[in-house]
Amino acid sequence: MDSLLLIILLAALASGVFSMTVSAWLSFGWLERLLDPMVSVSTGLLLATALLHLLPEGFESAVAPHTLGMVLLGGIFGFFILEKISLMHHNHHHEGDGHHHPHGHDREHAGRGGLQILIGDSVHNFVDGLLIAGAFLADVHLGWVVTLSIVVHEVPHKVSDFMVLLNAGFTHGRALAYNVMITVAAVVGAVVGYLTLDRMQAWIPFALMIAASSFIYIAMADLIPQLQRHANWRRTVPQVLLMAGGVGIVLLGRAFLDTH
Repeated sequence: MDSLLLIILLAALASGVFSMTVSAWLSFGWLERLLDPMVSVSTGLLLATALLHLLPEGFESAVAPHTLGMVLLGGIFGFFILEKISLMHHNHHHEGDGHHHPHGHDREHAGRGGLQILIGDSVHNFVDGLLIAGAFLADVHLGWVVTLSIVVHEVPHKVSDFMVLLNAGFTHGRALAYNVMITVAAVVGAVVGYLTLDRMQAWIPFALMIAASSFIYIAMADLIPQLQRHANWRRTVPQVLLMAGGVGIVLLGRAFLDTH
């Protein structure tokens, strides 16, 4: 087996297993205490990875910057549309909406939401595998930075999914087992990415733009709005410091990799 493919497979598998393990630990015990800090760190990591690594790497290629800019813009619009479709079909249960529902109504809707979460996560993990493969094919150091960013941003995302699954009637063990199974989708995505992108090097800058658009969209549309819910200095100062810490992790990690 090609050594680079082996590294890509290990990175994809590790990203899924590690983020799933941490999110399960948070969901089943330390959720309230550590989720908010994780969101802040994730925001800094995603923005730093996209703006300081993915975009520069893509723009240093032979592809016209205007073309890559259009791909970046299209990616952001694409992720917006995908999220809209997901929200329209998710049919979130209505607990806490102030309305009375017949007995079993919320559990029935949450159950369908649990299935959609599993399908959506499988697709998401597959795309993460593609992004990891594209980043490693562009530059091994960039691959590790992207893998780290995916691991950290996946933790809050998977915590949310665990909450939906548990509310849908899944036991802790069943919710964990299903998340272990869908982690395989990241490995499949990594293999597909390696087999296709490695033979189409010209597509790598476009893959980097899509990765950057994904990270920027998640940070700006999903994570930052969560942090903006608490408009007081007591919560804001730690959030800013943790976001800066996320940026620092990316910078230090790249500096360390560049010297090895």
